[in-house]
Amino acid sequence: MNEPSLFFACVMAGGSGERFWPMSRSRTPKHLLKLFSDRTLLEETIRRLGEVVPIGNVFVLTNEAQFEGTCAAVEGLLPSDQIIPEPAKRDTAPAAALATALVRARGGDGATLALLPADAFIREEQLFGRQLRAALARAADTRAILTVAVKPDHPATGFGYLQMGEEVASAADSVREVKRFVEKPDIATAEAYLASGDFAWNAGMFCWRVSTFIDEAVRNAPELASFVREFPAVGWREYLAARFSGLPKISVDYAIMEKASRVETILAKFDWDDVGLWTAVPRHLPKDASGNAVRGRVITAGASNNIALSSGRTIALCGVNNLVVVETSDAVLVCHREAVQDIKSIVQQLPPELR
Repeated sequence: MNEPSLFFACVMAGGSGERFWPMSRSRTPKHLLKLFSDRTLLEETIRRLGEVVPIGNVFVLTNEAQFEGTCAAVEGLLPSDQIIPEPAKRDTAPAAALATALVRARGGDGATLALLPADAFIREEQLFGRQLRAALARAADTRAILTVAVKPDHPATGFGYLQMGEEVASAADSVREVKRFVEKPDIATAEAYLASGDFAWNAGMFCWRVSTFIDEAVRNAPELASFVREFPAVGWREYLAARFSGLPKISVDYAIMEKASRVETILAKFDWDDVGLWTAVPRHLPKDASGNAVRGRVITAGASNNIALSSGRTIALCGVNNLVVVETSDAVLVCHREAVQDIKSIVQQLPPELR
């Protein structure tokens, strides 16, 4: 029987969210925005964990530039000593190693953790909690790394995929082996994946025992294994400052998942949206009779299928279609819906104070 006290969760909250400019900035990225409620996406993520993992076993991994904003977003929910600023930007494999090291220092090699993104939007919290608990329990009882995958409902080219194999355990949630991870496909390949029924989106949610991660890292990423094994229970902040920036800049998919000896998945039954672009917002905001999804002070006349969010000043849309218009105190974005992928190129041209 698994002890809940040995279940941990680490939330990755250090992304830039450039595609959500001008609301998202380097110090206040997407997961620190209140896009759909009076809570940030990060706060929603942490609250979803409350029924599965003791709040004292939850860590948030961020970066130094976002540390202050992250503390403010979870004030009263998590103490600041459970918010860990990474001293350098190193991608998700070093973040996974840091998460595993923190959990090992608290719970030993037998502890089990979930590594989760901070910015997924999930409404069905009870379903999510039940499936996350099942994934943690499976990871605790086996030598497998567990993922929570999402069944595709359209041929998306912006997600990585995983190919599912045979069922390896059956209970309330079927567990299937993962045959391979696949990078973001072109549209024809994505359509074939959707038609086959054997592929799911890689949602970036993972569960593993500390000892399982170390074993896989020893075989495939020795620098990460050494970092975890040598991570001290006391004085670890000095260790982190000295060692973290020297870790390889690589994703956890490349470093661990694609080479792991045993990966299994539970297919999500809960709703899930990574809200990766402004065009995802209308799925979660009310629309008017002309298909405009708006928030804040927005007036329309003869306008249709637009997305408009105001942070204060009035946005007036007259006779325009298929636009994204976002207003903040110091910037205004006007973008065609089909060009939202290119917002990152705008951000690169901005002066530092607007990024």
